[in-house]
Amino acid sequence: MTVEVLISTLNNFDIKNLLVKMNIKMDALIINQCDEEGSYEFLFNYNKIRVILCKERGLSKSRNLAIKNSRGKICVIADDDVIYDNDAREKIIRAYNNINDADIIAFDVPSIDISRPTRSLKQGRVNFWYSMRISSFQITFKRESIIEKGILFNEIFGSGSLYPCGEENIFLAQALKKGLKIYYIKDKIAVVNHSESQWFDGYYNEKILKAKGACFYAMNPLLSNFLILQFSVRKKNLFRHIGLLEAIKYMRKGLNEYKNLLKKINISLDEKKQS
Repeated sequence: MTVEVLISTLNNFDIKNLLVKMNIKMDALIINQCDEEGSYEFLFNYNKIRVILCKERGLSKSRNLAIKNSRGKICVIADDDVIYDNDAREKIIRAYNNINDADIIAFDVPSIDISRPTRSLKQGRVNFWYSMRISSFQITFKRESIIEKGILFNEIFGSGSLYPCGEENIFLAQALKKGLKIYYIKDKIAVVNHSESQWFDGYYNEKILKAKGACFYAMNPLLSNFLILQFSVRKKNLFRHIGLLEAIKYMRKGLNEYKNLLKKINISLDEKKQS
């Protein structure tokens, strides 16, 4: 069973040092968003490493380019601040062998930055509500399942995009809607060092809260207002500086902005069809 890590990085031209830093011991596809275009490949510790250079910006665009060019039977979503355990590949293969019907498996990837912790979740099948607790760097998937269902990241979301967060939540919600089976297991495969992240834009300010509201609508339009309410109650301590009502206002604003954006996109598509 081939396992391939899909790594997103930005303006990084010391690829071998990146592989050492991340402790890569499996095949990898690296999307390096920079000011060049091209591709090349090489062997690193007997693993096949492919690199695609592209001028596009945006984390979700990077992830989608990686998915479209992936080759591994099992793919692992990674940022350049993840450090893998020596036995990560073996743990991933074992998990998919043990859970035959899994299309996506999320693993334990604790953060070494105490200001941005990741949570170890309850092991088992992941539903819609539970999927909102999973971060992108915890996600692995069967390539065939994702390609067959046409699941990609929403490029309006994610660092470097209009809405700088929520892309993994939308990705997992889309997978569940299309009937894929998601599991979480407690096996630790890596740690993440958020302190060096090139992607993170900050915590719950107006920009992030608007993105949350838009994300909730993208995940489930019918439940979006309820999702805003429950998130506001659960996370109220994180936006004391602006207040609960102000946080809800920003999320509602983001929701409505995204709805209007979708209308404009649909109108534009209809006009193209008619021309």
